[in-house]
Amino acid sequence: MSGAPGKEPVAVVGIGQTKHVAARHDVSIAGLVREAATRALADAELTWADIDAVVIGKAPDFFEGVMMPELYLADALGAVGKPMLRVHTAGSVGGSTALVAANLVAARVHRTVLTLAFEKQSESNAMWGLSLPVPFQQPLLAGAGGFFAPHVRAYMRRTGAPDGVGSLVAYKDRRNALRNPYAHLHEHDITLEKVQASPMLWDPIRYSETCPSSDGACAMVLTDRAGAARSPHPPAWVHGGAMRSEPTLFAGKDFVSPQAGKDCAADVYRQAGITDPRREIDAVEMYVPFSWYEPMWLENLGFAEEGEGWKLTEAGVTEIDGDLPVNPSGGVLSTNPIGASGMIRFAEAALQVRGQAGEHQVPGARRALGHAYGGGAQFFAMWLVGAQEPTT
Repeated sequence: MSGAPGKEPVAVVGIGQTKHVAARHDVSIAGLVREAATRALADAELTWADIDAVVIGKAPDFFEGVMMPELYLADALGAVGKPMLRVHTAGSVGGSTALVAANLVAARVHRTVLTLAFEKQSESNAMWGLSLPVPFQQPLLAGAGGFFAPHVRAYMRRTGAPDGVGSLVAYKDRRNALRNPYAHLHEHDITLEKVQASPMLWDPIRYSETCPSSDGACAMVLTDRAGAARSPHPPAWVHGGAMRSEPTLFAGKDFVSPQAGKDCAADVYRQAGITDPRREIDAVEMYVPFSWYEPMWLENLGFAEEGEGWKLTEAGVTEIDGDLPVNPSGGVLSTNPIGASGMIRFAEAALQVRGQAGEHQVPGARRALGHAYGGGAQFFAMWLVGAQEPTT
């Protein structure tokens, strides 16, 4: 992306999040998104007048029952009279939205772009909204967990991973969330034993190994080299970004490690000059709505050989003080406003390389990966950000 010849370097100069909770009864959807946007503008020390365009994303409209909400949110986001784009790629939409905004800057279409994603799950029932019939199967699914649990089982059979790996991931991410003031779940009394004893929802996924339903929004201000030079804080530079998709169902599809995910990661690494992601990337904000997806995505994204991802988790490699910290923010397992969850991963990666992640900062993080997936594991979006401007 921005590291390619002839493209404008793209910098993240402003980041804003709401406090993610089960229900924000105190604000409307417009108030929710404006809260994140104004925080991102304040971080960048810019005003609405400095924004050339707005790119907004969210999950399916039926989650809240408000069709084309971007139309009435234009006013709340300072977009009246300005170009505004809506992006939708299911659960990966937060990442895709940020990439569309970044490409507008990289292509010199706009100099400074506000990008934002949100969800107000309290005004919906996402689990039943996601309980859609799958062709040629009995309609026995309840929520996304019902769809993904068989893929987790397939991973366990394929790799010989022991039953307890999922609980280790959940215990890690919930402890990391205690360091993040914006995280939804703050379980101060969390123990590994409590995770392991939580009810089984979709075998092998337990209650404490699944994501919450959150209200929240995330926004970023992206700008060009000249804008970055005026930034009051060190920017995060976009070294590479890519989206990939594949059909939900097709003959030969690998549900455990989708080809689109592999291809997306490979493209990002190529753009960023990464040849050994395990050694060259300092932190990963990975889209893990069910805990078993950490070891699965470690393999899919090239951090571990096939069948070895669970061993990294078991060995503590992905702990916040480990060799490859994964989800130091607490991840999707601790905060899940679906439409914004992918953008939060991208924003948290940017916070890491800016050195502004607070108590969940990974010391010395210079390059970080933000990752999102959506739908039936058919949409993927990723970016790699760094503390240094990319060389062209």
